[in-house]
Amino acid sequence: MKLDWSGGGLAEGLRCYRKEEFFAAHEHWEGVWLRSQEPEKTFLQAVIQVAAAFHHLQRGNPEGARSLLRRALRRLAAYPAHFGGIAVAAFREEVLRWLDALEAGGATAERTFPEIRLVE
Repeated sequence: MKLDWSGGGLAEGLRCYRKEEFFAAHEHWEGVWLRSQEPEKTFLQAVIQVAAAFHHLQRGNPEGARSLLRRALRRLAAYPAHFGGIAVAAFREEVLRWLDALEAGGATAERTFPEIRLVE
């Protein structure tokens, strides 16, 4: 299954993610994830975990956010720089910076959330 971010649940989830509506993004992507096959399935699981992590953070649960970001990074490590139409390496780096800041107890309120960049 090719990941198509231009329509359907992936596009709706991406729109929500970019508006920092992380729970809604998670819900849209989960519908696609349930129908996916490997290697897309694990990739989408990692992206969903990132969205869920930031939902936890918005709700005042930094430990939940850290745990989900760790799990997402472990899954994303298996993917090349570009996969499924996403710039994975850049996304991975931004997620890692967020995790480092959370683990250091640093201020995160002024940080922008990791961007999901589409590639051809």
